Amino acid sequence: MSNAYRTFFATPGVVALIMAGSMARLPQAMVGLGLIAMLAQETGRYWVAGAVAGTYTLTSAILGPMISKLVDQRGQRKVLAPVAAFSIGMLLALIGAVYWHAPLPVLFVLAAMAGVLPSFGAMIRARWAYLFRGKPQLHAAYSLDTVLVEFTFIVGPPLSIALSSGLFPQAGPLVAAVLLAVGVVAFLRQHETEPPPIPAVKGHSGSPLRIPALRIIVVAMLALGVLGGSVDVAVVAFAKETGWAAAASFVLAGFAAGSMVAGITFGAVRSGLPFETQLLIGAVFTAVATTLPIFAPNVYWLTGLLFITGMSFAPTLIVVMNIGTKILPPGKITEGLTWLSTGVSVGIAMGGATAGLVIDHFGTRAGFGVAIGAGLLMLTAVLTGLRALQASSANEVVVPG
Repeated sequence: MSNAYRTFFATPGVVALIMAGSMARLPQAMVGLGLIAMLAQETGRYWVAGAVAGTYTLTSAILGPMISKLVDQRGQRKVLAPVAAFSIGMLLALIGAVYWHAPLPVLFVLAAMAGVLPSFGAMIRARWAYLFRGKPQLHAAYSLDTVLVEFTFIVGPPLSIALSSGLFPQAGPLVAAVLLAVGVVAFLRQHETEPPPIPAVKGHSGSPLRIPALRIIVVAMLALGVLGGSVDVAVVAFAKETGWAAAASFVLAGFAAGSMVAGITFGAVRSGLPFETQLLIGAVFTAVATTLPIFAPNVYWLTGLLFITGMSFAPTLIVVMNIGTKILPPGKITEGLTWLSTGVSVGIAMGGATAGLVIDHFGTRAGFGVAIGAGLLMLTAVLTGLRALQASSANEVVVPG
């Protein structure tokens, strides 16, 4: 274990935060597919399942930065407890409404209200920034954090589908709601690592998106999300077309495994290169790696090629989080990091939808072309904004009023 990881784990409160944060994150990875599995079985209409689950996800993406802004100003405990309680209550109401066959508009309203949920990823990363800002351990913290996110999205969706398929339709989202409640309580009990609130200062209450460098990395995160979302759909279509539909989850696990291996390895390496240079290298690697899956002749080759493609995912995300922490003022850290998560979430939705349309019109392999486009988008954004990224590293950034 590298010295950075050793000193990271030795910090008081870190292990407890990792456990509590993972407990809170796992159900968030379960809800989306859990809703789809539940609604598909109960209504028999896949467009309803996708649309209701999409409403939940879209609401979370839109409202996440607003909730995080309140968190920065008032503290995690004061905001997270009531907002999470409301979200869990609405999720349980949605599950009940599906069970009692409520009218379709009711399902959409309840899904939107259930989506009023804080970004746990941003909350956890804000704590890492509070503990380790300006220290080598921050790189290790973000690396491990990214790997844990990958792990929850490997475990969460299949678990949710298995519960809804093997027990009863509502089992997946119901277990997710219970786990979320437990996770929130466990997370809020970690007082030692909670950053103090920083009330808004008059004249400096503008959005962190006014920082040019943040806008650049949000676009990079959007492209990374499009990459992930398009790969998910393209792999399912490829596996089905080649007669190996059941292998889709295994192939996607190859992508996640590549990301996890690269992430944990990257966290053990302390590079002397500026973060913006590391991001440029990551963008070049991503643009090249996304061209590989389109050449796969079968699911075996596709798994190996996606493993290589996935190796670009976690290191790029880690560098972006490091840049975000460096350029964001302490009073905007949670809100700013939430914008990065929002970029990924919106990108995943866009990537999945776009890949689906492309596959319908041009064939299965064309779906991987969307991932190639995402890699080029990321590279273009980084190259175009390289000067702003370099300036942000050289100067202290404040949010204009």
